[in-house]
Amino acid sequence: MTSEQTMISHEIASFKASKTVGLISDTHVPTRAKCIPKTVFKIFENVDFIVHAGDLVQLAVIDELEQLAPVLAVHGNMDGPEVSGALPKLNSLKIFDWKIGVMHDPRTLFGMSKMREIAKQNNFNVFVYGHTHNANIKWEGKTLYINPGSATNPLPFANKPSVALLKITRETITPEIVQI
Repeated sequence: MTSEQTMISHEIASFKASKTVGLISDTHVPTRAKCIPKTVFKIFENVDFIVHAGDLVQLAVIDELEQLAPVLAVHGNMDGPEVSGALPKLNSLKIFDWKIGVMHDPRTLFGMSKMREIAKQNNFNVFVYGHTHNANIKWEGKTLYINPGSATNPLPFANKPSVALLKITRETITPEIVQI
């Protein structure tokens, strides 16, 4: 009986009740920044996954981030043929029962209608996007729309560089914008 109890408590101890996803976008390495800021690696140090919402410019950005955690990425409008040929326009992953979608430019400059349509068609609980270089968190009902901003080149220029974190449990998602 003791070994059975030990086994049960060991299983409970090894089960991680939450996951953390690091969100990053618009790094533009090396065209607008020499590299990903070292602070990003500190912020993402204990994440379980990283989502890059496009405009990497070089695939090496993924290699660097993968030293921390698995990376899910999409291509952006500033990504050349090497990057856009290797990465999709729309991507997603599932954590617990939450479906997280990512796209670089879901036409956010024209309002939310295209984003709502994409999120609904794909049953996304979270829709991560980039392109605007402007960090933003918006809840609509039970759907989260989040832009981590740009880690290297924020717009407008009064903004600070930023990334985002999603803390995910089976019951909740807690988003956070982290200024660098």
